[in-house]
Amino acid sequence: MKILSRKLLHQLSFKQAIRRCTYSTGKVSDFGQPTSASHPQLMKEGEITPGIATKEYISRRKRLLELLPENSLAIIAAAPVKMMTDVVPYTFQQDADYLYLTGCQQPGGVAVLSHECGLCMFMPEPKPHDAVWQGQIAGVDAALEMFKAEEAYPVSKLDKILPNMIKRSSKLFHNKLTATPTYTDLETFQNAAHVGKVSDLSIFTHELRWVKSPSELKLMKESAAIACQALLQTMLHSKTYPHEGMLSAKVEYECRMRGAQRMAFNPVVGGGPNASVIHYSRNDQKIKDGDLVLMDVGCELHGYCSDLTRTWPPCGSFSSIQEELYDLILQTNKECIRLCRPGASIRQIHNYSVELLCKGLKEIGILKRDAFRLYHQLNPTSIGHYLGMDVHDSSMISYDCPLKPGVVITIEPGIYVPSSFDGSERYQGTGIRIEDEVLITETGCEVLTGSMPKEIKHIESLLNNYSYTKGMEAATV
Repeated sequence: MKILSRKLLHQLSFKQAIRRCTYSTGKVSDFGQPTSASHPQLMKEGEITPGIATKEYISRRKRLLELLPENSLAIIAAAPVKMMTDVVPYTFQQDADYLYLTGCQQPGGVAVLSHECGLCMFMPEPKPHDAVWQGQIAGVDAALEMFKAEEAYPVSKLDKILPNMIKRSSKLFHNKLTATPTYTDLETFQNAAHVGKVSDLSIFTHELRWVKSPSELKLMKESAAIACQALLQTMLHSKTYPHEGMLSAKVEYECRMRGAQRMAFNPVVGGGPNASVIHYSRNDQKIKDGDLVLMDVGCELHGYCSDLTRTWPPCGSFSSIQEELYDLILQTNKECIRLCRPGASIRQIHNYSVELLCKGLKEIGILKRDAFRLYHQLNPTSIGHYLGMDVHDSSMISYDCPLKPGVVITIEPGIYVPSSFDGSERYQGTGIRIEDEVLITETGCEVLTGSMPKEIKHIESLLNNYSYTKGMEAATV
């Protein structure tokens, strides 16, 4: 049977096109990203990305238009491809706003949203040479049939179509972080910017992304579960392989084997004094016997991030000094989680955490005089942040905003005593953080990372009774 012509394909619905192609060629059309036809094990019919239906993407765009001023235009560019060398690209990471509004996981496009035309997508034009080297990409047909744009054009026509759209608009919004010369170099855009008509779109998109839908929460819970399982396996691995690099590799392997597409950020694996460096990322040291290791990890599942931290002694037991500090952080973690409910704010929870930690550190003897000022040398971080499509999600939303059901935050008290700290030597070079993901619910909160042990007795029991060392010993008997 002859393959359907391009013209006939364009006339068919997306579902019909997929079925006809499957029947006639035994293959499924490649749109450059998974579809329910190409990846039935991953997606259901009616989904644009795994777990998120077409109707939800349309609803997101409708809600954004309701927030935008009348007669305004939103321009959202896909993230650019970043190069490691002249021919080797970094792994592509889509801009969260572009993905949130379109579902397109690919580079090269520009989306325009307005009350007048709805969603208009300017798509890259695939060339035979590109397809050979990089595979198929979504073009104009995919924009119309798959992403449900009202209008779609090749990106090469943007300089002819977008200027007229800009001229008819009284206000422009765009995602500044991924702005591309494709549209910012247009004379009409530059004129609008010159007279103050251009603003950052994130003030609206971050508001939309702040409260998660049931579909988003399902993905976030799955992402958190993967990270917890991976970190637990890594904790058990640490007694036999107490090396920062090996533990980093182990947690990434476990996340990917459970379905995560990538890590949400480079794992922090700080052994001994390296744990006092808040975003330590070298991960190149052997962990000394008796030292603690701090692991801050998270994975990304279909666009949604997880983020948690645990600190433990790979040797299997906390020293009395480590236990004293750890218990202070643990109790602060628990008390702050109890405050997580609708109406509270990250700022309020943070201020309470500072009170608890200052009091505890004075009782231990680490802080003596001018406690508040010195405390910020030992912990300059916030108690938490919003979490979602980005690790530090919805950054335009103030930490003073009252929390709402559907918002996900982290609670991560910590203490970071540098080796140079002017105080008791026994605490120098110590870093401890305990971080959980917390979903705000109608009645309080749900800890999404609650399956990952954090009690001292549970950690020590796991390390001494269920570590890989025991398994290896049993295998040799």
